[in-house]
Amino acid sequence: MIAPSPGFSPDWPPDKPTAMAHRVAAFYQFAALPDFRELREPLRALCAALQLKGSVLLAHEGINGTLAGNDEGIAAFVDALQHGPLFAGRLDHLELKYSTADATPFRRLKVRLKKEIVTLGDAADPTRQVGTYVDAINWNALISDPDTLVLDTRNAFEVAMGTFEGAVDPGIRSFGEFKQFTAERLDPAKHRRIAMFCTGGIRCEKASAYLLARGFAEVFHLKGGILKYLEGVPESESRWRGECFVFDERVALGHGLRERQK
Repeated sequence: MIAPSPGFSPDWPPDKPTAMAHRVAAFYQFAALPDFRELREPLRALCAALQLKGSVLLAHEGINGTLAGNDEGIAAFVDALQHGPLFAGRLDHLELKYSTADATPFRRLKVRLKKEIVTLGDAADPTRQVGTYVDAINWNALISDPDTLVLDTRNAFEVAMGTFEGAVDPGIRSFGEFKQFTAERLDPAKHRRIAMFCTGGIRCEKASAYLLARGFAEVFHLKGGILKYLEGVPESESRWRGECFVFDERVALGHGLRERQK
């Protein structure tokens, strides 16, 4: 039985839905969760009680998910993750990004157990070492430097929808192929400074750990990913071109995290 987090009211949600836009929270953290199997059911029960829909992955290495609901439900969920008894302070560095949706972007709730929250194999451990985080406000200066190799770590179909100017497309079908791309295309002696980005930041944490373990000297990654960049950097100053694919029924987001026009 999970105790309600501070601010959670047993009378919530209201009997009648509101006309307000749906609140969407994308979140992840690499953290040691040896009890991740036991966390699944109480986490699912919490989401159901708050009438949230979306997908959450749990693994021994951490948590990764995107959920949608109303403002109160999302706020109560995030508070429970960060301060509630379920994770007991283990998610104190949760990476969070918020956006909105005109209609619910998920049809149901899924809480799944996985070997990894992002698949790359046991060749990378972001809890031991990761690249240098770069905030969105400093990203343009980094990728403008001609000595920086700008690398998009996403899948080819995501890259086709939008990417940063001058970024290298690894041409991979799944993130698991990143290791093969590294072996064939990257050289620690030649590529001394690499700046990587992905949708929300999670794939870059794994990729940066992998590159550092293989002798690459300077590895940077965009903190909060493309979504944080599109949220905080004015379109007039942006070096992003196109739209950012998201893994829900909105399909893609643009500057200001606006939904693509259907």
